[in-house]
Amino acid sequence: MSRADLDKDPHAVARMFDGVARRYDLTNTALSGGLDRHWRAQTRRALALRPGDKVLDLAAGTAVSTVELARDGAWCVAGDFSLGMLRAGLHRDVPRAAADAMHLPFADGAFDAVTISFGLRNVADPDLGLREMARVTRPGGRLVVCEFSTPTVPSFRALYQGVVLRHVLPAVARTVASNPEAYLYLAESIRDWPAQPELAERIGAAGWDQVAWRNLTFGAVALHRAVKPA
Repeated sequence: MSRADLDKDPHAVARMFDGVARRYDLTNTALSGGLDRHWRAQTRRALALRPGDKVLDLAAGTAVSTVELARDGAWCVAGDFSLGMLRAGLHRDVPRAAADAMHLPFADGAFDAVTISFGLRNVADPDLGLREMARVTRPGGRLVVCEFSTPTVPSFRALYQGVVLRHVLPAVARTVASNPEAYLYLAESIRDWPAQPELAERIGAAGWDQVAWRNLTFGAVALHRAVKPA
């Protein structure tokens, strides 16, 4: 079964997600205890979308997040570099595009807002990806990054990193995932990912302004928000 390594070769990561596409939504719900729905709703609210806004939902997978974003009347396109994931979501009535975060196939300033949920961590060069997101966003447009992060409560952090990521997540993945090995990479990539302040600095360095974040689920997930300078 295919899994990626922490060097995050784009072809290897895409193949890995192709391999988990069939049961991806079910696995996400099982692994998060249903919190994935809450995180998607919070991402939509953080974007403050208006009817007619053009939104790029990057690393959209099967487009379940794109459908959530469209609830506010925005025009949302699902972008992902895993064709298997896009095909698995064909039953969802949203536009979709094959899109590598490091080389986005869109014009400068094409979108009013860009978001990426649980995907920036999988980009080989996240800083380049953040710059590309800024390029395709109009001046004054918005960014929201929803990503696994570092829990802020020490006791919960120890439980999450020492037990949940190392033991619970692999056990659940063996039960429900179509490729359990891929979720070992998931746990490793979460442990390897920078904490909230460092990610905020990197977002700012990529050309975004007014960077702030809000913790969800005691900091196990964080929403980073930013605005493209006018």
